[in-house]
Amino acid sequence: MKIETTNTPAADIDASAIAIFIWKDEPLTGSALDIDTATEGALCCLIKSGEVSAESLAVSKMLAPVGVTAKVVLVVGLGAKADQAPGLAGRAVGTAAKSLAATARDTVGFFLDSLDVTEAVAATIVGVVGQGLYQCREQLTPFKKACFSTDDTAAVERGKILGDAQNLVRKLVNMPASDLYPDSFATEAVNVGAASGFEVEVWDEQRLEQERCGAFLAVGRASAHPPRLVIMKYMGGQSDEKPLGLVGKGVTFDSGGLSIKTSEGMMAMKCDMAGAATVLGTMQGIAKLKLPINVIGFAGMAENMIGGNSFRLGDVLTSRNGKTIEVHNTDAEGRLVLADTLDVAVDHGVGRIIDLATLTGACLVALGTDIAGLMTNNDQLAADVKAAAAACGEYVWELPMHDYFSDQIKSSVADIKNLGDSRWGGSITAGKFLEEFVRETPWVHLDIAGPSFSDKPKSWIDGGASGCMVRTLVEYAE
Repeated sequence: MKIETTNTPAADIDASAIAIFIWKDEPLTGSALDIDTATEGALCCLIKSGEVSAESLAVSKMLAPVGVTAKVVLVVGLGAKADQAPGLAGRAVGTAAKSLAATARDTVGFFLDSLDVTEAVAATIVGVVGQGLYQCREQLTPFKKACFSTDDTAAVERGKILGDAQNLVRKLVNMPASDLYPDSFATEAVNVGAASGFEVEVWDEQRLEQERCGAFLAVGRASAHPPRLVIMKYMGGQSDEKPLGLVGKGVTFDSGGLSIKTSEGMMAMKCDMAGAATVLGTMQGIAKLKLPINVIGFAGMAENMIGGNSFRLGDVLTSRNGKTIEVHNTDAEGRLVLADTLDVAVDHGVGRIIDLATLTGACLVALGTDIAGLMTNNDQLAADVKAAAAACGEYVWELPMHDYFSDQIKSSVADIKNLGDSRWGGSITAGKFLEEFVRETPWVHLDIAGPSFSDKPKSWIDGGASGCMVRTLVEYAE
């Protein structure tokens, strides 16, 4: 799809369809007023009669309006201006794009002048490219050309880069596990790095053995697809600047191992590598934006399967940093992969770490499906990550990390165990487990089990993978 900017008035643009945006209980301005004037007051009349709604993300159509060149005018409500929040622009334009994409169209115009929030232009491109037009099941027909009413070409390019990065994550997470496994993910990362401008190093199972990654290797040893550690380096900052470390859980399929999941619980487990995909998508975005920062991404890739050599309950594993781990549940495997991956990150000299993982069902119980849980050992880093998420309209909530929870992962036969004493506070005990492997490095853990994958579509985005947290991480990096 070609993306262009335009200064042509909404009523005059030569397009198959256009989208305009209106606030609730506010007079029409800009492009909406242009359409109302061209149609001799028809838009105002439809709003007064209730045929066109200004409620948040409500969609209404004016078909073949007299006085307007486009045959379809899509009107998207923005709700009350006093209630606007970051992220509204992207959701509103994503809603418009998704609605219009149900029909093949040559050119679609998006008129952004009502979206008076600072991130509007870039966010709207993300809304179109990375949300509204992404085709999970090939039911949407992309436009040949999308025109945006702005002169800010830099913001348009930024939005396209972020939308493409988000789409990379969505593509990878939506792929079936028969196609995406540790080695194929590593190949994808090598290709993305070559195209985007960052270096990629891949550790195979022999290198992981040499590096003493006993916890990581245990998870993947029953699979026909051996584990891989993918290390991605982008050095755009000063040579003496400590890099930001991004760490992602990459379990390409999680059967639960010997602590086997139910069929229902296993159905969406192709998405258990969303953390690793998010790291790769973020690296692509940072590199293409040429940000002046040093970043190293680490993706711990394994497949948790069942076989005669599966790791077992009661096993004691020795992690890379020397700590021993008693296995209480083989379905608590992501934290084992991350344990060694975090230790590798620390040894690479990163100055701070943000890890992302679809780690616990407990986080969904606590926070629902749209909010990521945040845990940390550093209040300032946590505040910065939360601020970045808020600026992008993505949702995180900090959970407490009291020492009380550390007591729950102590083992009588090893240093720690991979499960808490009970089901209560399961997200936090998982976070406390990970904290054992970051040493003194400032660290934030994001449990994205809820927002990374959705069984149902929203008005602005299809069901399946969401690509969440890419924008937040890029915003933080900037």
